[in-house]
Amino acid sequence: MALLTKMSITKKSSVPRRTRRSPEAARANILAAAQALLLEKGPQALKLTDVAARAGIAHATVLHHFGTIADVHTALMERMIRDLVGQIQAAHATLPDATLPATGAPLLFDAFEQKGAARLAAWLELTGEARRHTLVRDAVRSVLEGRKDRSAKELAAAQDRILMSIVLAVGVGLFGRSLAEALGRPPGRARELAQEMLKLDPP
Repeated sequence: MALLTKMSITKKSSVPRRTRRSPEAARANILAAAQALLLEKGPQALKLTDVAARAGIAHATVLHHFGTIADVHTALMERMIRDLVGQIQAAHATLPDATLPATGAPLLFDAFEQKGAARLAAWLELTGEARRHTLVRDAVRSVLEGRKDRSAKELAAAQDRILMSIVLAVGVGLFGRSLAEALGRPPGRARELAQEMLKLDPP
C-alpha cells in the first residue's frame, strides 16, 4: 500500500504544470497562431477551432479573448499595422528627412507582400469591414506626426503619396507574383514597377 501511494505521488509530480499566461500574452499567442494559419490558408479559411488547436489552447479560451473569427481578423490587422508603423518610425528616427519616402515604402511593400496583410486587408473589405480603415488613418497620422512643420500642401502631398503606396502595395501583395508569372515576367517585376511609379529604388 505504501509502495502504491509512493508511485502515485511520483506519477503526479512528473506531470508538468501549465503556466497561466497574462491576458496580453494569451492574446499574443492566439494572434501568432492565427497569423501562421493566415499565411497557410488565407483569411477565408480561418476558423476559431483551428486557431485554438494551433495555439495549443481550448476553443473556449479563444472565445473568451476574441468572441468571433471576425474579431480575430480585426485584431490581427491591428497588430500588423502597429508593427509596420513601429518599423517605419524606427527607420525614420535615424535618417534625414529626404530619405523618408525611400525607407517607408519598401517596409510597406514587405508587409503586404510577405506577411499575408494584403489578403487580410482585402478580406476585411470584401466582408464589409471597410470601417476598419480607421486603423490605417490613425497609422498614417502616427507616421506624419514628426512632420508638423510642413505646410498643409506638403502634408496633403505626403498623404497622397502614402495613399498611392498602400494601394500599390496591396495590389502587388495580392496579384503581383501571379500576374507576372502569367505574363512571363520575373516574380518581382510588379513590385519594381510599383516602386518606379513612386520614384523609389527597387529593394
